[in-house]
Amino acid sequence: MSDIEYRTPINLDEFKRYDLFRWKILRKPIGKSIESLKDKHEESSYHLVGFKNVNVISCGRLHFNNHNEAQIRYMAVEENLQGKGIGKKILLLLEEKAKEMNAKKIILNARDYVIKFYEKSGYKIVKKYDGSDTGIPHTTMEKNI
Repeated sequence: MSDIEYRTPINLDEFKRYDLFRWKILRKPIGKSIESLKDKHEESSYHLVGFKNVNVISCGRLHFNNHNEAQIRYMAVEENLQGKGIGKKILLLLEEKAKEMNAKKIILNARDYVIKFYEKSGYKIVKKYDGSDTGIPHTTMEKNI
């Protein structure tokens, strides 16, 4: 889908739309408040959004756990656009950013129903992850870059 612009939000309005999208796709369906989106890495993270016209249709976030290890979180694609390569593009762009910032490894905690998506991009299962506040089973995965 070549009509999608992938970039970081550039102003408060775009960040608000990004937050609403993240909440609508990932947290609202499981009864979590919009305040539950934020964590201690929010301000220092690299935020990536897919815009189609002015609408947010996809997103992902990258932060560093230490100087070698980056972590991807909050990957989401508008439900009716899934399976069209948009999530893969977000993932590739986040991986490129991690490489630019000299990461050696990327980790993520995947919801179990998307493990195959990440495996197709070279991520390997490390262990079950039990630190999620969502109640949805997650698995920790990693990829050396």
